[in-house]
Amino acid sequence: MKRTLQVLNELEHAGVIERYAIGGAMGATFYVEPLLTFDLDVFVILPQSAAGLLSLAPLYEALRARGYTEEGECVLIEGIPVQFLPAYNALLDEALREARTTSYEEALTRVVRAEHLIAICLQTGRDKDRETSAHLSRAGGTGYELSGWRAPAPRPGREVEAMDTLKPEIARLFAAKEARRHKLAALPFPEKVRVVVRLQEMAAPVLRARGIKVGVWNINDPVA
Repeated sequence: MKRTLQVLNELEHAGVIERYAIGGAMGATFYVEPLLTFDLDVFVILPQSAAGLLSLAPLYEALRARGYTEEGECVLIEGIPVQFLPAYNALLDEALREARTTSYEEALTRVVRAEHLIAICLQTGRDKDRETSAHLSRAGGTGYELSGWRAPAPRPGREVEAMDTLKPEIARLFAAKEARRHKLAALPFPEKVRVVVRLQEMAAPVLRARGIKVGVWNINDPVA
């Protein structure tokens, strides 16, 4: 995943995206024990077009020019499926602006803060997001290693939009993500094991940086 993050940094430096931060289940891994995930969620602030519109098309085009291909709603970057989600409301804009800078195997990156991850999960309201929110909340409530933990601040007058008011493109991305999750859930058992190993490989550097001793399964080891 190190090289994947380096590509994201290159895109930001080139102005293809204004700012990015890791969110979703992988973002939560920077604070709590890892949750199962099939891709890397990346929230982005995009440059506006001359017409004042926001579009992921220039980002996809820049990635194609670098040789990376789309896989459904994701882009496969250095072997990691990455789903980009533009900042579609005030909460995500704040989450990106206040994301904390950290490193992943010496590659600088940004991660959405724990309190923002919880607020975003509560806003989207999907089953998996509620699970992530509860996981983070339990950790914060028990004094688990959540640096700078605080409850989401009230936002009077700035409440985020309900899911049914999202722009069609954003709704399509969420629907495609859910469809991908169901498709992957139906994979044969050996393929599911490979997915878990990939998650272990992605999460291991994060957990080791937090002082947690981890190992990655070697699926090529002979069975006794």
